[in-house]
Amino acid sequence: MTHDERISILLVDDQPLTRVGFGLLFGAEPDMEVVGEASDGVEAIRQARRLRPRVVLMDVRMPVMDGVEATGAIVAAVPESRVLILTTFDLDEYAFDGLRAGASGFLLKNALPADLLSAIRTVAAGDAVVAPRVTRRLLETVAHRLPSSSGAVADSRLDRLTPRERDILIEVALGKSNTEIAADLFLSENTVKSHFKHVLAKLGLRDRVQAVIFAYENGLA
Repeated sequence: MTHDERISILLVDDQPLTRVGFGLLFGAEPDMEVVGEASDGVEAIRQARRLRPRVVLMDVRMPVMDGVEATGAIVAAVPESRVLILTTFDLDEYAFDGLRAGASGFLLKNALPADLLSAIRTVAAGDAVVAPRVTRRLLETVAHRLPSSSGAVADSRLDRLTPRERDILIEVALGKSNTEIAADLFLSENTVKSHFKHVLAKLGLRDRVQAVIFAYENGLA
């Protein structure tokens, strides 16, 4: 595997021992390479701009600037970089804020090494790593923080969707897998995947997580 084919990773955590541990884990993988480290959000943004990593492994609680603010800045400045949030609790509101800021998913800090490695590869491939039902549970926990849809003007991007694509978006927001959506709507799973790709493209969203948040914010779920 050449240098360019490896998944470049930026480690962001204010604990040096944590960064060392992650570095050893990823360094043992032939398809991964740690290209930089940062101990706070400001340094993370600077390093991301300079190194343009495929994946940023981001802690949320850090000095100077937290991981949520840093995530938003990195996603805006380096759109090819995918951010994976690390959090202590699976229903941590920091994790939700990180997803809204543009992260492609979140993992618990005590996740098994195999799960972390799988998540890195999944995010690097352009998918989200938060399971649909976990995303729904997270959103329901912090639903009171979402803007009320009553009296609000729906996002004009919704008009770009066909009725079938809107159905797919609603099903995704309800936490259903592609297999479940296919059964509900009497479609093949490949057709569901194709429709959902069109949904993401028309709405300008990056992955399933952002689609769920968009649907909730626009009162579709």
